[in-house]
Order: sequence, then structure tokens, then C-alpha cells
Amino acid sequence: MNTMTYRGHVARISYDDRDRVFVGRLLGVPDIVSFHAESVAELRAEMAQAVEDYLADSADDDRKDPSAVEELVVLVAPGTRDHALAAARASGKSLDSWAAEALERAASTGV
Repeated sequence: MNTMTYRGHVARISYDDRDRVFVGRLLGVPDIVSFHAESVAELRAEMAQAVEDYLADSADDDRKDPSAVEELVVLVAPGTRDHALAAARASGKSLDSWAAEALERAASTGV
């Protein structure tokens, strides 16, 4: 999956060969936010404008910025928490920050 990032927001990027345009769609937002352009430079500018418009609309509607921190509860197999806690301590981090970094890393690489 090809992605592009602006102000912490990630968009999935594809190419529409029929229309000969790059198409982007923001991920992780409850609304459909898409944009398109004929070049990568134009696409970056269009994404920036789409994110800025989305954030402005969200503020007007009192919607929360989806890039804000939220709670996530994860159920894991017995012993997994202990292993994760040991890894977090070994890296000098709290379990929360260690897990958040692991999730961000996995999400950004598509793993």
C-alpha cells in the first residue's frame, strides 16, 4: 500500500490509469475524505488542503481531531502481557508508550 502523511494524518494513495490521476483517501477518519492530482507534487498540496479543510470542518462541528490520543484496550494471550512488559522495561519505557510505538511502527510499515 502506498501512503502519504501530512500533520499526522495518513492517506492511502493509488493511481487511476483510466483518468490518469493519483487518488488519495485519508485513513483513520470517520468521514470519506479524498483528493486527486496529476502529479505527486500536486497530490501533496491537495492532501494538505484536504487535511486542513477536514480539521476546520471538524472544529466547526465540535468533532474531535482523529489524530488525538485515544484509549485502546487489547486482549492478549496469557503471558503476552508479561513478555511485552519485560520488553518495555528493557527499553526504559512504560508498557503504554512501548505498545503505542509498536502499533505506530506496524501501522506505518503495513506489517
